Amino acid sequence: MTGIVKTGITSWTEKSLIDAGWYPHGARNPAWRLRWYATQFPIVENDSTYYALPDPGHARLWVDRTPRGFTMNVKAFASLTEHYTNPVRLPKDLREHLPARLRGRARIYPHDLGADLMAEIAMRFRESVEPLRASGRLGVVLFQYPVWFPRSPTNRAKLVRARQLVPDCRVAVEFRNATWMDERHAADTLALLRANDLVYTCVDEPQGFPASVPPVADATSDVAVVRFHGRARGTWMKAVAAARERFAYLYREDELREWVPKIRRLADRASEVHVLMNNCFGDYAVRNARTMSALLASAGDRQSEPPSDTHAMPLPPSTGAGVAPF
Repeated sequence: MTGIVKTGITSWTEKSLIDAGWYPHGARNPAWRLRWYATQFPIVENDSTYYALPDPGHARLWVDRTPRGFTMNVKAFASLTEHYTNPVRLPKDLREHLPARLRGRARIYPHDLGADLMAEIAMRFRESVEPLRASGRLGVVLFQYPVWFPRSPTNRAKLVRARQLVPDCRVAVEFRNATWMDERHAADTLALLRANDLVYTCVDEPQGFPASVPPVADATSDVAVVRFHGRARGTWMKAVAAARERFAYLYREDELREWVPKIRRLADRASEVHVLMNNCFGDYAVRNARTMSALLASAGDRQSEPPSDTHAMPLPPSTGAGVAPF
């Protein structure tokens, strides 16, 4: 098997990317930015679905603004991945079902919500991404688990259940707790994912911390995913005002080159390899995505170009149009 490699970034809406001037002058609203992005890269990761449950109408807009053949990965909503969320990020009718003692909290966890409300959230998340799935644009749903999600029998069961939350979707799993991928347990973790057709998300991130996940490259399904978080050790485990500060790292070419043979091995075992730059600070991600794409091309890898019918998509005008919601 020689899989195709799709290279892109994790967000097209990051404020510092917009401020960096990468988008053309006419791409002044999210609609035009997504249309423009799709002429430059074949894949993007959408992290807005982690922060709030979108209406299915938003996903229909993402479909309308991208060409056939474009791939959009989405992050699972925070509550589905053991993260906390602010009640204001829940739809109004769901907030009204919360006990009064929870409505004023800044953070509520899945165990606060209860089984019925969690089931409703899962159903609404599925509905929110269905237009992407039905159109063939949905790549994977990324379940990124937090640092406080260590390897345990209970958490192993939660991993297996992830596919049940989004049936008919390809599920990728990313760990932020090293116990899953340390020398003692990595083989067992990968076997668990492989047995349940879950995509292991390979990561490049700062090493040397108790929670650091090593840069293991393995394919556990027919799709492989690699996410580059940067190597900014000084901010990796610190509280920062904005997430972009944690990922403010521009990879050198030699650092990206380290991954070329790994990605090539992934492509030997998977039909697709999604290579996504999450060093979302300024234009770092797009610069590194272009470099990585060039390195892979030089090595002879099969790469996906921006979809061939991008010429049929309207491109940004010389001046911006009205602001669109997504």
